Amino acid sequence: MGQGEAANADWIGRSWRRSDLVSDRLIDGYRATFPGLLGPGAVPPGLHWALSPDLAGPDLLGRDGHPRQGLFVPELPLPRRMWAGGEIVTHAPFSPGEVVDRVTTVSDITFKQGTTGALGFVTLRHVVTAAGAPRLEERQDLVYRQDPAPGTPAPVPPQADAWEVARDWAVTPDPVLLFRYSALTFNGHRIHYDHPYATGVEGYAGLVVHGPMQAFWMLNLAADMLGHTPARFRYRGLCPLICGSPVRVEAMERAGEIALRVRTMDGCVNMQATATPE
Repeated sequence: MGQGEAANADWIGRSWRRSDLVSDRLIDGYRATFPGLLGPGAVPPGLHWALSPDLAGPDLLGRDGHPRQGLFVPELPLPRRMWAGGEIVTHAPFSPGEVVDRVTTVSDITFKQGTTGALGFVTLRHVVTAAGAPRLEERQDLVYRQDPAPGTPAPVPPQADAWEVARDWAVTPDPVLLFRYSALTFNGHRIHYDHPYATGVEGYAGLVVHGPMQAFWMLNLAADMLGHTPARFRYRGLCPLICGSPVRVEAMERAGEIALRVRTMDGCVNMQATATPE
């Protein structure tokens, strides 16, 4: 165990429970925000990311608009937060009007040295039930990074391999889409709406498209192909997607699963995933 892990070891195993309602209002908000980008079912796959958000008053927020470190995640010496990826195991779909319970547990904290500096990883585990019956289990990977040094070049994003695309969607995320998704999920992260902060403090080329929104696109494309929500969905962010960049959400069938990705028109892959039907 490294020094950083040891300093935060008492966070491992911390849990909390929250409840929320799968309301018609929330479902209608998703349908209004993502027309033509939803899978089948009464409740869009991935809507659970809008349930039971971390709530904190203005005096408890960090500089980035998230609840400050030390409330729901350990206090790390790294200020920049990103949703790095995760995995969802779906047991049964949600139903409109039901109350769901979510138990969240901090399961791991690790530190690594990346090409751009120190990285801190926090792994959260969510177990979601309704009326005592399982709905889904999720692993959520958060990564924390240092502020970029002045003049630091942007990382070179991975280039897309040649795919035999089975189905794809075209999306051009704009500031209104980013705002509406932030509102649906109660996400106050300033990189999604505060251009001076996103570019001047965190060093991005513009407003950043939410990682879970890109995962939402891929999850729903897979569900649209299968006719139901995938039993297992794994996703990983590869590089930030900047608002205004047209992308293709692509799916390719292979060996019992669906491979998915979000890529820009110049061939950069922003996020990738796999979906398994059973």
